[in-house]
Amino acid sequence: MDELARALAVVGRKWALLIVEALREGPRRFTEIERSLGAANPKMVTARLRELEAAGVVSRTVYAEVPPRVEYELTDRGRELRPAIDALRRWGTRRRVR
Repeated sequence: MDELARALAVVGRKWALLIVEALREGPRRFTEIERSLGAANPKMVTARLRELEAAGVVSRTVYAEVPPRVEYELTDRGRELRPAIDALRRWGTRRRVR
C-alpha cells in the first residue's frame, strides 16, 4: 500500500476530516463534536473517533468525575493535518465545489 492509500485509510472515511476540523481549536466533548457535524449520527461519530484514536490522530481523555467527562483532542499527528485541510478548503472555495 502506498503512502496516499495509507493516509486515505485514516482520514478518507466519511466525517473523519470534519471531526479533525471540529477539534482544531482544542479539546471537545462528544456532544460538541456531534453538533458541529450536523447530520452525522452518533454511532458513526463514535466509530470515526475510535478509528482516529487508533490511528493516533485523536486522543481521548476520561476524567474521574460524576458523571464521567470524556474529551477528545488532536494529537501532534492530528495537528499535522491542518495544512491539508486548509488546502482543501481553499480549493473548494476557488472551485465553488458543492
